Amino acid sequence: MSFQESDHKALTKRILWKLDCRILPPLALLWLANFIDRSNIGNARIAGLERDLGLHGNQFNTILAVFYASYIIVELPSNWVIQRVGANRWIPLLVCLWGVVTTLTGLVQNFGGLVAIRMCLGLCEGGLLPGMILYLSTIYKRHELQLRVGIFYASASLSGAFGGLLATAITRMEGVGGLSGWRWIFILEGIATVILSIVSAVFLPANLESAKFLTKEERTFATRRFRMDESMISADAIPVERDTHEKEDTIQTLESSPKEVFATHCVEEFEWREVMRGVTDIQTWCTGLAYFGLIVSLYSYSLFLPTIVAGLGYSGGQAQLHTVPPYVPAVVLTVIVAIMSDKLKWRGPFILICLPLAIIGYIVAITAQTNTGRYAAVFLMAAGVYPSAPCILSILPNNSSGHYKKATTTALQLAIANTGGFVATFSYTSEKIKRPNTFEVIASHSVSSS
Repeated sequence: MSFQESDHKALTKRILWKLDCRILPPLALLWLANFIDRSNIGNARIAGLERDLGLHGNQFNTILAVFYASYIIVELPSNWVIQRVGANRWIPLLVCLWGVVTTLTGLVQNFGGLVAIRMCLGLCEGGLLPGMILYLSTIYKRHELQLRVGIFYASASLSGAFGGLLATAITRMEGVGGLSGWRWIFILEGIATVILSIVSAVFLPANLESAKFLTKEERTFATRRFRMDESMISADAIPVERDTHEKEDTIQTLESSPKEVFATHCVEEFEWREVMRGVTDIQTWCTGLAYFGLIVSLYSYSLFLPTIVAGLGYSGGQAQLHTVPPYVPAVVLTVIVAIMSDKLKWRGPFILICLPLAIIGYIVAITAQTNTGRYAAVFLMAAGVYPSAPCILSILPNNSSGHYKKATTTALQLAIANTGGFVATFSYTSEKIKRPNTFEVIASHSVSSS
């Protein structure tokens, strides 16, 4: 290795360390807040929400479903405006808005109010995940991406553990201020989310060029290495509608002068042609359908785990606390799989390795004769489902050239997948609670199909 190569390697390591320390903690906390604020209704349910609001039949499932209706609608337009507004402003704004909505959830008095507030929550939360994936794909190279997605996605697993502990503590405020414990869950978690949004707005840079925590040399080097990596995709992915000389010029520029790639870069303008490139990309639909199967299992797991644990004989605080341990191995495996996937440059094989763990978990849950066996099965479910998600989410950013095509493929993939939220919310209805294994049967089919 030459001195220059050694110097570049050291510089790359230093830059990645600084980026990771500055960007990943805020994103992980925001994703943690996202999952807590979305799924805390499951904790509120066993703390008395249904009883106090007079919900009956499948009204609780309807409340869960309307969230996904509004959530899906905003994913594409949200990704289209990010470049113009700036991810460092847009993402914290979304988080602040849903924090306010979560707080207001603690004040609802009836079914209609809860439906309206959940629809508003979906509108505010829908842009977060596609926005974060797109944002990270403008900071890190292709084969540095999944580790970063895996790290912040692991906080989704952590949210299940942390959310259960938090709900246990907050429900002890029963009667404080004349409010039920479940209302305080929404109020306090919503306020915490607003605070997180303000902190993240301070820490997140708009892009590599504006990252003040990097030196001028580091910013120049980081931007150049990223654009070189992007250009390797672009050289082979310039639309056929464009002049063929453009593709030849791109390749020649790459080969002759990396500095020229850096110097001639300009901000891409929105074009419907780029949107159509994303919409017609077969990878978008294939990965969207694959993630759909995963989403059904993941959402039904996070939303109904407190209810399922309560069905195993636990109640109140004990039920909340028993939702914590199953998420711990999922957090560890999500990070390990992400590291190995980037190192080996594999995505699909790790999905095929992880999902059988979940399938085994569902089979055990169906066949187990004791509550101990069923509880052990939920560990396997989480350990198989959660590590698979970052693998799927990294495929399209790795293979999409052009900002608006990437914005479209990333958001459309998630819009397709999140229709699985409707299946998940009705997989465990009030009638099926009386039949313990119905949820596990449906969810196991979803994992198998993914």
